[in-house]
Amino acid sequence: MRRPLLLLSLLALCGCHRAASEASEPTPPPEEAWLTAQQVKDAQLTIAPVALEDVGGEVIASGKVTFDDLHVSHVFSPVTGRVVKIEAHPGERVKKGAPLCTLESPDVGSAFSDLAKAQADLVAAGHDLQRQSELYRAHAGSQKDYESAQDSSARAKAEYERAKKKAQMLRGGSADAVNQEYTLRALIDGEVIARSVNPGAEVQGQYSGGNAVELFTIGDLDSVWVIADVFEMDLPKIHVGAHATVKVVAYPNQVFDGIVDWVSGTLDPASRTAKVRCKIKNPLHQLKPEMYATMSISVAEQRALAIPRSAMLRLGDQTVVFVAAGRAPRNRLRFERRPVAVDEDEGGDYLPVTHGLSRGERIVVTGATLLSGML
Repeated sequence: MRRPLLLLSLLALCGCHRAASEASEPTPPPEEAWLTAQQVKDAQLTIAPVALEDVGGEVIASGKVTFDDLHVSHVFSPVTGRVVKIEAHPGERVKKGAPLCTLESPDVGSAFSDLAKAQADLVAAGHDLQRQSELYRAHAGSQKDYESAQDSSARAKAEYERAKKKAQMLRGGSADAVNQEYTLRALIDGEVIARSVNPGAEVQGQYSGGNAVELFTIGDLDSVWVIADVFEMDLPKIHVGAHATVKVVAYPNQVFDGIVDWVSGTLDPASRTAKVRCKIKNPLHQLKPEMYATMSISVAEQRALAIPRSAMLRLGDQTVVFVAAGRAPRNRLRFERRPVAVDEDEGGDYLPVTHGLSRGERIVVTGATLLSGML
């Protein structure tokens, strides 16, 4: 009976010693994490010293894709009428002068009727002027009648020129005075991007005093513009001719290269930004107008104390990093969470440090999120 009692006593004593040992084990402060070398290896933490780096190098701005203004045509009907035939459809390539649609319009008949009437009035006014001129020279007519005939002739000539120009414009669009039809034609080579009219639709003409609707959009997407908004503080860094890269949501892993060809001379008073335009070659027509885009513009770099973006953590309104702060009890590695201030307006992989770190201090570059979860 004595041996079992002795064994139980020893086990109880060992348990007490273990509990006391665990109770005396030091614990990390709230802002620190202590890891063994094996834990650091398993967590795949990367530690690097804070050093001078090339920062900046690019300005990042948001914008959207638009047509090149010199390679897009918004087609309206000059006459009011009814669409009787559609000649072009979205996605088709058309040449300059190709028919888009045919309208049946009373404006066509009126235009050529006005021309014929103006021509007749001009002839009649010419005859009257000649007659009054002969009478005036023969002292058989008054100067008043002669001057009145001159005025009537000038008005008739002006009305004839107006009617003639309008008729010439309609002839340029292949107007048929007999059938009162007008064929709307493409003004440039390109692709039919959009069509907003169908057979039988009534359309308002541009010269009828109403609100004309755009019927076709013809565009060449071989090259497009990306227009971005750049903040006032970044404008001195940007110049025409700078290299730029563009990314869009539709192709997240693809980069489109271009050149800055225009920087606006004015600021938006509300957003304090200026427009910057970049021309992009688009042979596969992947970039579509109205796509949202992110533009990265190359600018001059500067040398400064900097840390990688991957080292930063955002905790509430603070930006923090984890600093390797030497050894902790039981030969563990001590990592201290420290608030820092960086200039996040700079583009690139490195951000300049303005407060909180010194050159040579070693920080966690990758894996900081895991350390944050241990606190």
